[in-house]
Amino acid sequence: MRLRLAIAAMLPVLALTACGTSTTSQEAGPTRTVKHAMGETKVPMTPKRVVVLDTDKLDTMVSLGLSPVGAAQAQENQTWPEYLGSALADTKPVGTLQQLNIEAIMALKPDLILGSKFRQAAFYDKLAKIAPTVFTEKVGITWKENFLLDAEALGKKDQAQQLLTGYETRAKEVGGRFSKLQVGIVRFMPTEIRLYGPESFSGIVLGDAGIPRPEAQQLADQEDKRFGKISQENVAKGDADAIFYTAYGEAAAKSQAEITAGPLWKNLKAVEAGHAFNVDDEIWMTGIGVTAAGKILDDLDKHLTPLA
Repeated sequence: MRLRLAIAAMLPVLALTACGTSTTSQEAGPTRTVKHAMGETKVPMTPKRVVVLDTDKLDTMVSLGLSPVGAAQAQENQTWPEYLGSALADTKPVGTLQQLNIEAIMALKPDLILGSKFRQAAFYDKLAKIAPTVFTEKVGITWKENFLLDAEALGKKDQAQQLLTGYETRAKEVGGRFSKLQVGIVRFMPTEIRLYGPESFSGIVLGDAGIPRPEAQQLADQEDKRFGKISQENVAKGDADAIFYTAYGEAAAKSQAEITAGPLWKNLKAVEAGHAFNVDDEIWMTGIGVTAAGKILDDLDKHLTPLA
């Protein structure tokens, strides 16, 4: 009788132990510790189900031969970047960059989440309860550091360093042919026009290539040298030997069409010479990764070669 009672008393304990084992089996596997913007996190040695929460991390995953199971979109119902091809065909949306769908993330059962403190700091605690979560600090200006940190979390840092070194070598090779040309970068937004400076993603690529920028686009009088805002009336600040311009979304594309059809744009020396090139916003502005950077170099090579 006593034996039966002892066994009966032990059953709940055994049941709890079994439940605990099943829910922590993933955490009990081999891990690595990654230092990041929110502290330190133990991540799986080879994560299989990754959710990414910023556009640069889409580029990172595909550049490293991987595909995320879920990703945040820049805008609601926006399609994945075309320049990344079919690698994201099965990736599920999990809200927008600053309005995450926590339930959708949970449903994907990720074993790693990659995000950005700049955009998603308020979500970190909730995300960390779902899966190991690694955050980069900033966006854009630190794109190379972000690439290497995300790659470390993915167990692909050596591969990432090789890709980055290859890009930087090619940037010098391409840019070396155009060191006497000044290049302007203009982006049409729905309600404003922007000049992109030396600390923007595309500006950094031009800097890596050693291609000069017009003085107005150095943004020397600004603390934030990613971009400066201009009006249609002073669009001449965007002029250079060659201009690369983009539009962010349909409303901006409509504004771009109206302004580039007007006399102020048409009087720019680059436009008069036929040296203004409409390029892909997803590559030049929101790609923020090594694959997008390589495609910017492709555009520079294609359009500037006849001018050199």
